Amino acid sequence: MLYEEKTIETIPVGPLGLIPLKSCKELGDKVNDYLVSWRQERESEHKSTIAFSGYQRDSYIIGASTPRFGSGEAKGSLHESVRGDDLYFMVDVCNYSLTYSLCGMTNHMSPDDHFQDLKRLIAASAGKARRINVIMPFLYESRQHKRSSRESLDCALALRELVNMGVENIITFDAHDPRVQNAIPLKGFETVQPIYQFIKYLLKEEKELDIDSEHMMVISPDEGGMGRAVFFANVLGLDMGMFYKRRDYTQIVNGRNPIVAHEFLGSSVEGKDVIIVDDMISSGESMLDVAKELKRRKARKVFVCSTFGLFTNGLAKFDEYYENGFIDRILTTNLVYQTPDLLSRPYYINVDMSKYIALIIDNLNHDASLSELLNPTKRINRLLERYRAGDR
Repeated sequence: MLYEEKTIETIPVGPLGLIPLKSCKELGDKVNDYLVSWRQERESEHKSTIAFSGYQRDSYIIGASTPRFGSGEAKGSLHESVRGDDLYFMVDVCNYSLTYSLCGMTNHMSPDDHFQDLKRLIAASAGKARRINVIMPFLYESRQHKRSSRESLDCALALRELVNMGVENIITFDAHDPRVQNAIPLKGFETVQPIYQFIKYLLKEEKELDIDSEHMMVISPDEGGMGRAVFFANVLGLDMGMFYKRRDYTQIVNGRNPIVAHEFLGSSVEGKDVIIVDDMISSGESMLDVAKELKRRKARKVFVCSTFGLFTNGLAKFDEYYENGFIDRILTTNLVYQTPDLLSRPYYINVDMSKYIALIIDNLNHDASLSELLNPTKRINRLLERYRAGDR
């Protein structure tokens, strides 16, 4: 692998320590497996030097827990020394499957609970670790990224809080609005796009696609996701279309103005395969409306690519749309909690991001540049060449 070989040229910042919170355990285990295998395979004349002490280990995961008292309060506890370590905390703030006891009642953990647990463990390591990094795939409170009238700026507050606790780098995926990094201008903040992984897994499952502007199109379901769709279309050499939402601003339903209609801007989709790209599927209503509208305009196949599959209203509507032929495939990543029901669906493709996260951690630990990793154009072009050459 290109990237693993490159990083050995620099000395690690410190011994690598991986602390996946309970919410991120499965993903953390996969990331750890990649790091262990790469570092065991790597050869370097410097490995015996003191700078590489603890470089090759059977596991980089450091034991940690956040036990709770009967009142629901908690504390963070590290089970081994982290002095001098380069620590990487991993947390999934959307994992609602975890519970805790509150005065004898069972409570499901909310994003607020997960964020508090992250701060507890950072506090347990503060002053001892060489450097603290946070990998938070779904950025906490990222949907509250700007102020309208008298509102709190929760995402900016959370980022400032982490930085004030000593965090040096924050790695997130497909932030709702990357401009939230303006809240912490002097610290490392990267928002990573999983576009290469989407294309890789789609081409692995769909063997008969023609990837050119005559047969395929990229669609943004709203004006907010235009930048994401433009990049996706450019790297694939496709045309782009966009829907915009006409809302009824005279009323508020479930905290937002209801959508009256989806209006389409772009060339004809008739007979073309279309890829709808968005950052998250929450309830999925607007995504399904867009898919239905594209089928009404005689699109051939509809693929939905979304970084975070939250599915807050369940899967029944998606099942119905799949059976009626409105959607063909849904791709979301394993960066947030996935229910067993979701993983069992015939239309669902699980996009595994563990290898990519391991590469980012490996590069950061060596203070190496991330620019090649964050720009997937070369890898996408190589993938498309192989696909077009019949290597499917």
